[in-house]
Amino acid sequence: EWVKHKGLKVVVLFEGRDAAGKGGVIKRITEKLNHRVCRVVALPAPTEKEKTQWYFQRYVAHLPSAGEIVLFDRSWYNRAGVEKVMGFCTPDEYEEFLRSCPEFERMLQRSGIILLKYWFSVSDEEQEKRFLGRINTPIKRWKFSPMDLESRHRWAEYSEAKDKMFAYTDTKNCPWWVVPSDSKQKARLNCISHLLSQIEYKALEYPPIELPEINKEGYVRAPIDDQTFVPDKY
Repeated sequence: EWVKHKGLKVVVLFEGRDAAGKGGVIKRITEKLNHRVCRVVALPAPTEKEKTQWYFQRYVAHLPSAGEIVLFDRSWYNRAGVEKVMGFCTPDEYEEFLRSCPEFERMLQRSGIILLKYWFSVSDEEQEKRFLGRINTPIKRWKFSPMDLESRHRWAEYSEAKDKMFAYTDTKNCPWWVVPSDSKQKARLNCISHLLSQIEYKALEYPPIELPEINKEGYVRAPIDDQTFVPDKY
């Protein structure tokens, strides 16, 4: 409500290895917020048309207007991670991203956007435990993908890519905030607490509201026998 009241523009990036806990903290943030103010962006692989565009173009389309918060569940940093490791971009495209990304982020900040970047850091042992949980739990099975298997085969390559990404993009004006995430609860609380600390806000005062009596004058309810109900199992 404070973001909406003051017309702020907030962008938060969530990155990290698979099963690091990004989705969990995003869910905890959004479940208490007005979805007209706060929205989540989780883009699929680029289309053939998008591949011909300026790399940042499809992300720019989702940036906030005044009074909005946008949470990116993975972001333009795909190019520094999965695209680089899996060969989805050329070496020249990768190097150009590392050079241009800090300036792109400075441009966003100069436009008035509050930009925060979180890296969720999970240990190898905890990641393996979570992967096995996804594999062996039917309601979580959809979370496990062939890319998760590939990430284990290419663990060292992903680690090197992450280190280089930090070297180029962990800047003074837009640092990476690392969230140790072996404990899901602690990671969520620490991240949310830090996020709140980065945006100055005050509690809004709302005028008192008195609910009026329902005006049923002239209305006759139709017989409920004419309606179709779901089975009353519980």
